[in-house]
Amino acid sequence: MSQTPIADAQQTIAEVRSAFDRVKGEVHKVIVGQDAVVDQILTAIFCRGHALVVGVPGLAKTLLISTIARTLSLGFSRIQFTPDLMPSDITGTEVIEEDKSTGVRTLRFVKGPIFANVILADEINRTPPKTQAALLEAMQERQVTVGGMQHRLPTPFFVLATQNPIEQEGTYPLPEAQLDRFMFEVKISYPSADEELAIVRRTTGGSVQQPEATLSAEDIARVQDLVRATPVADHVLRYALRLVRATRIKEPMDGGIARPKMIEQYVGWGAGPRASEYLVLAAKARAILGGSTHVTPAHVRDVAKPVLRHRILTNFNAEADQVTTDVIIDAMLKEIPVEGVSAAEKKQMDAVLK
Repeated sequence: MSQTPIADAQQTIAEVRSAFDRVKGEVHKVIVGQDAVVDQILTAIFCRGHALVVGVPGLAKTLLISTIARTLSLGFSRIQFTPDLMPSDITGTEVIEEDKSTGVRTLRFVKGPIFANVILADEINRTPPKTQAALLEAMQERQVTVGGMQHRLPTPFFVLATQNPIEQEGTYPLPEAQLDRFMFEVKISYPSADEELAIVRRTTGGSVQQPEATLSAEDIARVQDLVRATPVADHVLRYALRLVRATRIKEPMDGGIARPKMIEQYVGWGAGPRASEYLVLAAKARAILGGSTHVTPAHVRDVAKPVLRHRILTNFNAEADQVTTDVIIDAMLKEIPVEGVSAAEKKQMDAVLK
């Protein structure tokens, strides 16, 4: 007897969860701790998104990304962004070749390092805007254009960029248009005392473990398709939209809900529609990777910070009072209601809670 659609879905999600745990296990052969960071980067990958990893030097940002690439059995390319890096150094260039037998000269395109599955854009804020912009078409269209010819990038394709938040001299802050193309801004912090002790023991010892390839490109594509196909209830969609639209201080709140005072006081510009898309998509991935067959408002709340923190522009008041976007998002999650104000939405939420 064949399984029911619900049983099939549960079995598929269980397989995805098992694969996710295997990937994390291989990553932790090299990386100590940073569970939330690993979860967020893998979530972005399974959503076909890009991630910006922000942290001070020495927190193994580069090692973490390269380890994940090896674990996923994908082509990996590291680009060290420097002030003298040119766009052609990333995308590739055309060279003249001469056929010695006929003397005919032709142009041949030599692919740049961006033609890989996982691109580590190391210290992306150290290169001028002209070179930063070379990533825009690749990140959005999955292609590069050189000499009027379009060249498709391999599938899957992810840009995982790193950025140092404390050293600003000689750097070029990413413009909002490019920041918006990153699905997540992942913040990596210092390890705990026990984690740092484990790091020192591991790095100063004689044996070094190597991660094994766990998922192929085909496996990742299946997970991506499953994430896209996961249904989301209307009340969850409305909650995600309510969070995003609350950041737009020049627009009225839907349904007569009061906007948190912290947003009115500290936000200069809110998040755009891409934030709504990524918030829902990331909540889908979070549900599946957590072994759930349905998406809840809790999944939306789990991914609110990495999705929204780089899309909310604060004003001078926030800078003067040292209020960060994470503090503003915490206030949003606390004050904006999950169930909304409509009777139909409250009825849906009551049914879920029961």
